[in-house]
Amino acid sequence: MSLGDENDGGQTRTRLPEGGTGDVYGGARRPARNSRSLITVVGVVVLLIAAIAFANRSGDGDGDTAKGPGAAAPTAATGVRPVSGRNGTVPTGYAHDEQGAQSAAANYAVALGSDGMFNPERRHDIVETIADASAVQKLQAGFDADYSEAFLTQIGLNSDGTAPAGSTFVNRTLPAGTKVQSFSQASADIDVWCMGLFGLTGDQSTKPVTSGWFTVSVKLKWNGSDWKVLETSQKTGPTPVTGDNPVSGSEEIAGAVNDFGGFTYAR
Repeated sequence: MSLGDENDGGQTRTRLPEGGTGDVYGGARRPARNSRSLITVVGVVVLLIAAIAFANRSGDGDGDTAKGPGAAAPTAATGVRPVSGRNGTVPTGYAHDEQGAQSAAANYAVALGSDGMFNPERRHDIVETIADASAVQKLQAGFDADYSEAFLTQIGLNSDGTAPAGSTFVNRTLPAGTKVQSFSQASADIDVWCMGLFGLTGDQSTKPVTSGWFTVSVKLKWNGSDWKVLETSQKTGPTPVTGDNPVSGSEEIAGAVNDFGGFTYAR
């Protein structure tokens, strides 16, 4: 299932968590046979065969598109599968084309904008996973400086990036779309427009969870098997007008962050 099908204008689609679905025909009541007409019997058989054939076109259940030409499972994203593997929590293995570069940039923006970046061990794992070999050392040094213990203390976190007792730390990045600034078979510059959530829940928190809009620019290199990050930068906006939704309480926000998982983003 996708939020916005792909078209020539380029809509970002989101692969939803994949799960089993019931057989829509399993609970259907089979039409009663009667001997009044041979045509009726034949008609029932034809309908059953058609139903079975339609059900068999629903794909293999892992979220891929259907195996029949032009067919797709009800919950499948359309187009090229955005990622073929996963290294830890970060999706890897993108197609060697513009779509693959955009998918990589979106998912790498999510990883770089996650709460894992505030923990030294998890941060190093994330950077080693997404960075090109030539850029790992530079990126690690830059992010280590950004996420210093002084900074963690300033925003109310413990030295290991965890939240104080009774609080939940929220740092989540949600891509809204991607834009190709340049592309070749060897490299790509991709902008990822994002909305982010950041702050601490809890009655004693002085850093309540807020939302913001920003654009992450990602320079990618094709390393022969996957798109990898050379460098990143970020700027504020574009920012839409804030809606008039009532603000949720701290407990509700903490519950939502813990209960709602993230996505693998795709072009």
